[in-house]
Amino acid sequence: MDEVVSQILEKQVLSAAKAVEDKLDEEIAALDRLDPDDIEALRERRIQQMRHAAERRAKWRALGHGEYTEVPEKEFFSAAKASERLVCHFYRDNWPCKVVDKHLSILAKQHVETRFVKVHAEKAPFLTEKLRIVVLPTLAIVKNAKVEDYVVGFDELGGKDDFSTEDLEERLAKSQVIFLDGEGSTKQAAATKRSVRQSDTGNSSDSE
Repeated sequence: MDEVVSQILEKQVLSAAKAVEDKLDEEIAALDRLDPDDIEALRERRIQQMRHAAERRAKWRALGHGEYTEVPEKEFFSAAKASERLVCHFYRDNWPCKVVDKHLSILAKQHVETRFVKVHAEKAPFLTEKLRIVVLPTLAIVKNAKVEDYVVGFDELGGKDDFSTEDLEERLAKSQVIFLDGEGSTKQAAATKRSVRQSDTGNSSDSE
């Protein structure tokens, strides 16, 4: 029985390897068919794409992308207008909000296409009332200067504080405020899920 399974697996591996080899052969053949002008055109196009990507990254970083920073209430609207995509964490000084802080610090560096900020809810009464922020932590998801979605507490992240950075990343990606793949993302695949949970955990959310 084991020998039969082994033979089947071997055939599957060989079949997959053959498919990869055939694909590479096709790509090599396509390159061989290109004349010097075609190759130069492809090279120039790639250079332009790389230059455009570098310019976009420079612009994002100039706006504060790539870092997770705190902004005062009066700067929230200007930040929302300046960046096409923004995630704002409304927080207070408690354990659940610190859990979110740690995850967002990681995601801010991985997703320079989006700005990540936080606002102290108790120091921003006008803003919290206007956006109807009640439960902390709450993430306001802002696109094109409009709040389009919220992540309230940990309910959508498993209901506990031991969710991983990837769990939060996937939730934000569903709102299309970050890119899981593509030019804007600097995300590197992780072999294991990162958790910032500590042994002395508290409640998953805190109502004002």
